[in-house]
Amino acid sequence: MYDELTEVDIKKMQEELDYRFKVLRPEMIEDVKVARAFGDLSENFEYKAAKREKNRNDSRIRYLENMIKTAKVITLAAKDGVIGLFDIVELFFEDENETQKIQIVTTLRQNALKGLISKESPVGKAVMGHKVGDRVKVEVSADYSYYVIIRSVEKGQDDETLPISAY
Repeated sequence: MYDELTEVDIKKMQEELDYRFKVLRPEMIEDVKVARAFGDLSENFEYKAAKREKNRNDSRIRYLENMIKTAKVITLAAKDGVIGLFDIVELFFEDENETQKIQIVTTLRQNALKGLISKESPVGKAVMGHKVGDRVKVEVSADYSYYVIIRSVEKGQDDETLPISAY
């Protein structure tokens, strides 16, 4: 399955990839060489830590390369009144008698703690394409679902201020 990402997502990943490959990786290789020179590798914490950080960076590089290679680039097709990507949506959760604002984003930029909800999440899938006033069923699993009412929609745009997920 391909991740559906915007051109801005791809650009941000490419920028991070370039930085990690051209700046961080040479520094980390040098850190490993310096730590290796400290002596006995079996008891050399600095060497193990430097190697772990280098491997972690290399892993992120492989992840970013794979994401860029396999991504399906999507464009924003905003329709008036209908919830789309990057829109800010105010939802009323009937079970909790509570209102919450969320922003619908790509999977690469999701951060539930900041209200950035993936379009692939149960809530994101449920509200996409709906309008203000719609009562929408959010299916979390075969055994659990709940209803939300869409109170307002503020049109958003992919403005590059939303960071991509780190790890």
